[in-house]
Amino acid sequence: MRIGIDVGGTKIEAAALDRQGALHGRRRIPTPRGDYAATLDAIAGLVRALDAELGAKPPVGLGIPGGISPATGLVKGANSTWLIGRPFDRDLEARLGRPVRIANDANCFALSEAVDGAGAGARVVFGVILGTGVGGGIAIDGRVLTGRNAIAGEWGHNPLPWPADDERPGPACYCGKRGCLETFLSGPGLARDAGAPDAEAVVALAAKGDSAAEAALGRYEDRLARGLASVINIVDPDVIVLGGGLSNIARLPPAVVRLLPRYVFSDRVDTPVVPAVHGDSGGVRGAAWLWPA
Repeated sequence: MRIGIDVGGTKIEAAALDRQGALHGRRRIPTPRGDYAATLDAIAGLVRALDAELGAKPPVGLGIPGGISPATGLVKGANSTWLIGRPFDRDLEARLGRPVRIANDANCFALSEAVDGAGAGARVVFGVILGTGVGGGIAIDGRVLTGRNAIAGEWGHNPLPWPADDERPGPACYCGKRGCLETFLSGPGLARDAGAPDAEAVVALAAKGDSAAEAALGRYEDRLARGLASVINIVDPDVIVLGGGLSNIARLPPAVVRLLPRYVFSDRVDTPVVPAVHGDSGGVRGAAWLWPA
């Protein structure tokens, strides 16, 4: 048995899995945004509740929207900015009294889909999270690729490839740069481009025939294809798995597959682009799989 925790910008989810991946308990609470100590307490409370339910104290894996710096041992690159600069894993281990493994949430998602999801059986899986932010993770032979700087897969903070004149310099990003893929492909980015309150409204308006929303979705699909083409040109994964709230837009995978040949440096493009099997549970399942069976 092992416990996985997915720390998101709006919710924290915890789940207990056995060696076969069967679920033995699941809990979800709102994220205490902006409060580091309350976030630690919330996670500890979820773990203790699952401990009591299981009658055991399994190892804990944690997916976070960022990573642990190999240089400092502190959180870096998190869009949940109150975690940045904190020894999150050590503080949580002190509260729980057991070892904790932490990985980027997109890496956890990729691992989940590689182990028993849409990428099962594929050697190289690129997992994409399209939500409040834009993340990516790489799993090779069922193991997370972290990288020397703990940033493998972070495609969301590369610039939008092949930008048009009206796409330069691009929106400001929290990372301090402009024109990051995240600023175009996140839910808030799509909403801003369409002049809508949120991404869900854009999809609903497009379904009703709204021309502005339809045009924004068309631009989104092309930008997503450009971003993923740059990943294919470098990594050439066996499969790309889409997750996050925007992955629920059913038209995205076929649209991206249709557009990829415009941008990929190859005479043909066979890369499958598929929705995740485990939906929004991918992150928490992947966090649990940080402890191999």
